[in-house]
Amino acid sequence: MKTTLTEENYLKALFHVVDHEGKVTINELSKFLNVKMPSVNNMMKKFAEKNWVIYETYKPLKVTEKGHREAALVVRKHRLTEMFLVKKMNFGWENVHEIAEQLEHVHSAVFFDKMDEILDYPKFDPHGEPIPDKDGNIIAQDLQKLSHCKAGETVIFTSVTLSDDAFLNYLTERNLLLNKKINILKIEGFDKSFTVEVDGKQEILSRKATDKILVKK
Repeated sequence: MKTTLTEENYLKALFHVVDHEGKVTINELSKFLNVKMPSVNNMMKKFAEKNWVIYETYKPLKVTEKGHREAALVVRKHRLTEMFLVKKMNFGWENVHEIAEQLEHVHSAVFFDKMDEILDYPKFDPHGEPIPDKDGNIIAQDLQKLSHCKAGETVIFTSVTLSDDAFLNYLTERNLLLNKKINILKIEGFDKSFTVEVDGKQEILSRKATDKILVKK
């Protein structure tokens, strides 16, 4: 039986909020989805029947291997679509999320496999996030938030966390794009804002911004 649109949205939410042990609480899912807890609770009971999660009253949910694969395959469709829109249709990285939200619910695996082939099997989406393969496997990345780095360090802008179009526009306007070198010149003690240098130009980034930028050294 095919998954419903609502089920796929819940699966994608599980993918994004689950911790390193594969656990998540009903409350965390409720906040992420902006859905009332009783509704989330009812859906997770259905997920337990499908063996996507292990559900026990008053305990965090445990996402099963089957559940993780199902969630990863929804994310695969979304990220492949974003990559296709950027690489083949010349959309900006700030304009693809909403369209991908719609296309990710297409159920044809052949459609997305062909998209993958046309793109020459990309490993990452336009925002630097890894694209799960056909089996739901995903590349592990050793990244950290820019906000966790220190003055004097030089890092590579590798990915962004879940963010809205306004933030991506903010980055584009400042030429802060993936794979750019970021030299951290100064960190303000008061508000933790960063003064950075990118391509010879200095920018001041708020703590909110540096929390959303993922880098590698």
